[in-house]
Amino acid sequence: MIEDFSYAAPARSTLAVAGQDGAGLVVVANGTAPYALEAAIEAAGLRWLDTVAPMQVAARFDAPLAGDVLLFCTAATPDLAAQLVALDRLADQRAMPLIVVADLEDLDLAYACVHGQRAQLLCRPDRADLVAALVTAAEQARANRTVHDRDKDSDGARLQQLSEEVSRLARTIEALTRRSRAAPPSFDAGPRISDRSGDYAGMPALSPIGSGEARAEEPVHVSPGQVRDLLRARRMRADFLPGDLFADPAWDMMLDLLAARLEHERVSVSSLCIAAAVPPTTALRWIRTLTEQGLVERQNDPRDGRRVFISLTEEAAHGLTRWFGASRRYRCA
Repeated sequence: MIEDFSYAAPARSTLAVAGQDGAGLVVVANGTAPYALEAAIEAAGLRWLDTVAPMQVAARFDAPLAGDVLLFCTAATPDLAAQLVALDRLADQRAMPLIVVADLEDLDLAYACVHGQRAQLLCRPDRADLVAALVTAAEQARANRTVHDRDKDSDGARLQQLSEEVSRLARTIEALTRRSRAAPPSFDAGPRISDRSGDYAGMPALSPIGSGEARAEEPVHVSPGQVRDLLRARRMRADFLPGDLFADPAWDMMLDLLAARLEHERVSVSSLCIAAAVPPTTALRWIRTLTEQGLVERQNDPRDGRRVFISLTEEAAHGLTRWFGASRRYRCA
């Protein structure tokens, strides 16, 4: 977690130092936001133009030099949903990037209210995630100055790809910095790997699924307990090996959604982020990717319009169930 800060904008004399020609950023805050914005904004090369309350946004963007990027630091208030919807609509109408920084307690509401193609939703971001989001938004803002008819779908994919690349680069730099201070653990596997071809034991010879020699596909029965056991087994790897070697949030989230489907339970966005076992902002990027790939879908809560659930699509659920049946053949061979 990034250290606390007071979100009042720094003096104008300091704003011109970092990125005079960079995109202009307007910070919208309805409370004290726990993020060290000044350092992140400077690192991203943006100009911090102003800090305004949500009710001042409309008037602020009717004035000249309104800004290129919106950053909303949320705080739990009775009218938070209305604020989110208004900012999302404004960003979409003006074709400007919007970054919403929410805490885990506000994540479900923010996800339900913010779904524009130009919006990035962050949850408890670390410094690398925040800088990556700002750099991505600045790049998009610069592109908007010269290209006004960009296709929204390709824009969203490019936005996510750039954000992931910048975030990955920042984390790599941080990891290299940490490793330079201490000798890294040795994972030398030389003596344990033989170069004799006869040492390899391959998978058992089974007829390919769907071939003429295989039996007709039978219904596969998967229990929630089986899925949960698989998830627990995956978590146990961190007890014996470095856990960051095996991060696979997409698979973990799909397994969690399958178990919930079998249990006839609904899964909120915040719950799914926890199941991913990665930082919430990283989980949100994967949810977006899975949605675009048609593997998961949003489901509005009929009793509460401010809540959205995530579920597997029928095709994804069928594919996962068949995978359990196919993998069982290998385990029992």
